[in-house]
Amino acid sequence: MPHTIDLNCDVGESFGAYKLGCDADILDYVTSANIACGFHAGDPATMRITVKLALEKGVAIGAHPGLPDLVGFGRRLMKISPLEAQDIVVYQIGALDAFVKTEGGMMRHVKPHGALYNMAAKDEVLAMAIAEAICRVNPELILVGQSGSQLIEAGKAFGLQTASEVFADRSYEDDGSLTPRDQANSVITDHLRAVRQVIGMLQMGTVRSRQGTEVVVKAETICIHGDGPHALQFAKQIRTALDCAGITVQA
Repeated sequence: MPHTIDLNCDVGESFGAYKLGCDADILDYVTSANIACGFHAGDPATMRITVKLALEKGVAIGAHPGLPDLVGFGRRLMKISPLEAQDIVVYQIGALDAFVKTEGGMMRHVKPHGALYNMAAKDEVLAMAIAEAICRVNPELILVGQSGSQLIEAGKAFGLQTASEVFADRSYEDDGSLTPRDQANSVITDHLRAVRQVIGMLQMGTVRSRQGTEVVVKAETICIHGDGPHALQFAKQIRTALDCAGITVQA
């Protein structure tokens, strides 16, 4: 079992009059914040407010670039070229980085969002395009990607520091991918089951797939989602479970 682990959360996903999540509270329990950059969610004011909150609470800041799909929350598949992928990633990193710098902070990582993340997990060409975009913006940024994915391999190929991610509130398939959200039981709503999954991944280095197979995972950062109806309670329970297991939670 690792002695330390990062706990990250997707935040800054409100947009205009639409409010999503409880960012101010949930940032008290996580160590890294993946802030939406305006394509799948978020807007300039939300980005600024979320950056300030993260800095005040000592939470590491990362860009959370997604597909240009506000209506679908960036979770719908979209056919894009490698160059388009580079452009949207560079654009979104740059937008968030401007807010981080104006508030006196420093961006630490990049984690693609939703469909872009899942597509890059399996598509080597797309993963390489995203990794190259990050490297060209700032080679000191950490690339967060799913454990065992093409995204992690692409980051290493470009000399980026990578962080292998596992999910507390998502179910897995036999091939190690996340269960698509349009499938039954893709999201774990039972908090106790999610806690058991997290501790199991840290203790054993495996996660039980939806089909019943033990899948090997590497856990360097744990994701919880901030848009669920019980996200804050979920964050508290995960953090408490990690503390009770003697694991230090830090970025």
